[in-house]
Amino acid sequence: MGEPTEIQRGDAGRADTADGGGSEAATADAGRLPDGATRAVQSRPAALRNRFREQRRSPARPRIWFELALIGISYWIYSIVRNAVPEQEAIAQKHARWIWELEQHLGIAVERSVNHAVDGVGWLITGMNYYYATLHFIITIGVLVWLYRSHPGRYVAARTVLFVTTLIALVGFYSFPLAPPRLMTDGGFIDTVKTHGTWGSFASGPAAHVSNMYAAMPSMHIGWSMWCGLAIFFLARRKWVRALGLMYPAATLLVIVSTANHFWMDAVGGEICLAVGFLAARWLYHEWVYKLPQVPARETAADQPVTVPEQWSEPAVSTARR
Repeated sequence: MGEPTEIQRGDAGRADTADGGGSEAATADAGRLPDGATRAVQSRPAALRNRFREQRRSPARPRIWFELALIGISYWIYSIVRNAVPEQEAIAQKHARWIWELEQHLGIAVERSVNHAVDGVGWLITGMNYYYATLHFIITIGVLVWLYRSHPGRYVAARTVLFVTTLIALVGFYSFPLAPPRLMTDGGFIDTVKTHGTWGSFASGPAAHVSNMYAAMPSMHIGWSMWCGLAIFFLARRKWVRALGLMYPAATLLVIVSTANHFWMDAVGGEICLAVGFLAARWLYHEWVYKLPQVPARETAADQPVTVPEQWSEPAVSTARR
C-alpha cells in the first residue's frame, strides 16, 4: 500500500523469478505502463529509425546557408557538365533531322511556321528573346525563395524534385546531343537572336564557344517552368496568381518554339524528366510534395501545450487540500 507501482512490479518480478518460471511473466509485466504513460527510453537503432521516418514524412525546416551553398554548387556542376558534353555536331544534326521527320510524320511539325510568323512582329520576338534569356532563372529562383519562406515543410521535397529533374536532363544532354531548330542545316528556321540583334542565347554570338550548342533535349525551360507553375497553382492562395502559375509554362512553350530554340519533342522530354522527379520525391518522402505539411510537423507539435492524464494530478490536488 502506497508504494510506487514500478517498485511493486519489480518485487513481483523477482518473486516470480525466484519460483523458477517467472521470466516470461516478468517480461510481459515489465512491458505494461500506467494508463496515459509513454515509454521514454528507446534503443539507439529504433530511435534513429523513428527519426528518419519522421524526417521523410515531414522534412525539417531548411537552413539558408546550406540551401545557398547547395544551389550554388549544383548550378556550377550543372554548367560544367552541360558545357563539357562533347559537341558532336554531325550526330546532333542527325538527331535533329530525325526529330523533325518524326514530328512531320505525327502531323505536329508546326515549329517553322510559328517561328516565321512571330519573327515578323519585331517587338514581340524581341520580347520573347529576353523572356527566354531571363525569366528561366528569375522565376525559378523566385519560387524557391517563396517556398523557403512560406512553405518550409514542403521546400526540401520540392527542391528535390527540381534537382532530380535537372540531373536526368544532364544524362539526356550527354547521351542524346541535339541541334536546336535554328541551328539545323537546311532546316529553314530563323535564329531570332542574331536576326534582331538581341542577347540571350549562349549558343549564339560570342558566347557560343563556351557553351554546348547541342544540349536541346530535354528542354529545361519547360521542365523548370512547369515545376514553378505547379508549385504556384497548388500552393498560392489567390486565384489569379494560381492562373498565372498555369500560364507561365504555356507561355514558355510558345517562346521556345517561336525563337526556334526547341522542338515540341524537347518539351515532352522536359516533362518526362519532371515526372520522374516528382515520383522520386514521392518515394523518398512517402507523400506527394504539395500534400506535405506547410510547416514541419515537429515544429507544430512543439507549439502544442503539454498535457498529462487527469488521474496523475489527483494526488497532488488532494494533498494540497489537506
